[in-house]
Amino acid sequence: MTRKAFIFDLDGVIVDTAKYHFLAWKKLAGSIGVDFTEHQNEQLKGVSRVKSLEKILAWGNKTISEAEFTKLMALKNTDYLTYIDKMDEQEILPDVTKTLDFLRNENQHIALGSASKNARMILEKVNILEKFDVIVDGNDVTKAKPDPEVFLKSAQHLNVPPEHCIVFEDAVAGIQAANNAGMISIGIGKKDILHEADYVFTDFTEIDIDFLNELISK
Repeated sequence: MTRKAFIFDLDGVIVDTAKYHFLAWKKLAGSIGVDFTEHQNEQLKGVSRVKSLEKILAWGNKTISEAEFTKLMALKNTDYLTYIDKMDEQEILPDVTKTLDFLRNENQHIALGSASKNARMILEKVNILEKFDVIVDGNDVTKAKPDPEVFLKSAQHLNVPPEHCIVFEDAVAGIQAANNAGMISIGIGKKDILHEADYVFTDFTEIDIDFLNELISK
């Protein structure tokens, strides 16, 4: 049997850091006089910090200098990190650890493929860093999802061809990136939003052992 590579996004898949991004972006947007909603925050999922700030400025019809742009990005990250610093194992989403442990016991490759530049720190905070064979995050890639770079790099590090990789994602851009890489895409979230995925589950409590075994044996 061929060993597969199971690649996990971080935010919204393993932990729900989207709420902390929202709080940090909302504070930043408010400081420059831009209203920022949870609906808009959905559109920032899987998007880099630079692109996120560009979107917020566009929504508010604001223009700022490059120096101010850089300063605001740093402020947002500092604010976000104050939330992250308080994270622990209770932040792991339901049945994620159970899924990771099952895949490890089945001798499957496990990777993290995330746009977050704080991925390693978050995994350390929630105490599951050692469950991943490879971590490819925002420090390792130059192209944002839906470009498949982050997933293709994960596959390369594991020496597994893309067609033997399975990606878990909660964002449309992430599903598109997995599809663009020629990998099996599994959406974690709402079917109407993640309809481009090969499979969609609300969360990991809906993913049973039989389904994982099926993926392994394909």
